[in-house]
Parts: sequence; structure tokens; C-alpha cells
Amino acid sequence: MNDFDHLSIDGHLLKLLLAVVETGSVTRAAERLGVTQSAVSHMLDKLRAIVHDPLFVKSGRGIVATSHALQLAERARALLTAMEEFALAGTFNPADWNANITVAANDMQRDLLLPALVARLRQQAPQLRLRVIPSDIPSADMLRQEQCQLALSPRPPDGTDIVQKRLFEDTYRVYFDPQMRSAPLTRSQYEAAGHVTVVYQPQRSLDVDQWLAARGVARDFLVCVPGFGGVPAFIKGSDLLSTAPAGLAPHLFRDLAHAKVPVPCPRLPMYLVWHLRHQHNPAHRWLRQALESVAQGLTWQ
Repeated sequence: MNDFDHLSIDGHLLKLLLAVVETGSVTRAAERLGVTQSAVSHMLDKLRAIVHDPLFVKSGRGIVATSHALQLAERARALLTAMEEFALAGTFNPADWNANITVAANDMQRDLLLPALVARLRQQAPQLRLRVIPSDIPSADMLRQEQCQLALSPRPPDGTDIVQKRLFEDTYRVYFDPQMRSAPLTRSQYEAAGHVTVVYQPQRSLDVDQWLAARGVARDFLVCVPGFGGVPAFIKGSDLLSTAPAGLAPHLFRDLAHAKVPVPCPRLPMYLVWHLRHQHNPAHRWLRQALESVAQGLTWQ
């Protein structure tokens, strides 16, 4: 028989469970929560006694969650969301919002949107802390499992529990080093050049590269890097080209020249994506609106 009152379970224990499940490590969970490893171990022992399950077992040098712990983690996410909404049931004041929010974004979205968002948050929600992780090709599970609360991507994941909103639409430009070459003016010049592009893991090429290849535009990719941040170093000092979003010009690609791509190109939509559980949360709704406002203020196009 369980001797513990169910009221012994509080939000801290639920948050601890999720931290250990998501990090797969007591050490990393302690770092995320800002407590000592011994505190995590003590709280885990308390939770084990309440639920009558080991929760985590050794696997090699690490630990893995039991099937029961994984089930409890899903319920813990829902309970924590409900608790947050309960606390915010009155008039929401951004200045009082003390939380950690994780945003998944690749280098373009990160540099284009998030610095301006942080500047706004420091004025209006100074207790809110932002963590940015790479999204690569974002999955629905990233949002379902609270690896992030928001994702920025031109390719939102599918799911009946995943919500998306288009923030803006970008165009493509061809980037080059003006000290080494001029802009390609024709398709033949464009195809004859060497190119640098991005391939996300695992082996997922850019939409524009797939689109052009499907229409018979033949390019020789001499360099493939895992993110746009790696492109400029290969363009600078060479005659190589890169076809990339115009939104990169003011930031990551600011030291490069750019011109119109001399072949037809698609447009690039950018979406804000979140899980349905946060749809009506007043704090999360305020944060989404702040990010939408930042996107509306973009002026590079």
C-alpha cells in the first residue's frame, strides 16, 4: 500500500522527472534545474517511493527511463501546463513572468528574429530567460516532449496537435565575393560555377536545391555544410556561389555581395510552430505575439 499522500507530489517533483527523462542524466538535470546532484537524487528517491517504480535504470554509462517513467512524464507535462495556466488565470503581466523558454531555430531564423525579441523581452519581461537550440529539421516530438516550446522553421512538422502560423516569406539571392568574381547573369554562368550549400542532418538538402534540381538546373556542389553559418568562410576569397535566403544578407552573410538568382526560384515561407497545449496559455500567447511583431518589423526585403 502507498503510504504517501498524493498531495506530496508538487510541481518541483514533476519538473524534476521531466528534466531527468529529457536529459537522460542526473548531472545534466541538476544543471538544467540549477540544483545540486544530491538534491536531484534525493527528490528522485522521494518520487520513486510515491510511484513505486525505479523510474530510471542504468544503461552503459548512463541511465534510461522505465516505461512507467515515460508514461508519467507525459502526464507531468500536462499537469505542469495546467498549473502554469492556473497561476496565470488572472490578468497576465509579462513583467512578472519568471520562466525558461526554449526556442528551436537554425542560424538564419536565430539571427534574424531572436536578438530583436530578446531586446523586447528585457524591457517587457525581464525575468524570462531564452534558450536557443538548433532545429535542423524540426519534429513534432520536439514540441510534444517539451524539448522546445516554440520552433521557427520553413518546414513545420505535421501533427493534429501541432499549431503553425506563417511569420513572413523570403526570397532567394545568389551570394558571392565581389573581390573574386562578378554576379552570374545567365543560367549557363550560374551552372558553370562551383557552389556551397547546406545539408541538414540526416542528409536533408535545402528545399531550394531540391526545387532547382527537379527543374533541371545542374549545379556542382563543391562544399556542403550543416548550417548557413558555415557558408561565408567558403565564399570569401573564392569564386564560389551560394544560393540562400535574402534574410541572411544583413547578418550572417553581411560581408558578401548578393544578386538576383539568374534562374526562377521558389519563395521561402517561415513559420512559428508550437504545441496545442500552449494554444490558450496567456503567457505563451503573449510571447508568440511579441515574436510576430518582431517579424512584421523586418525590413530587409
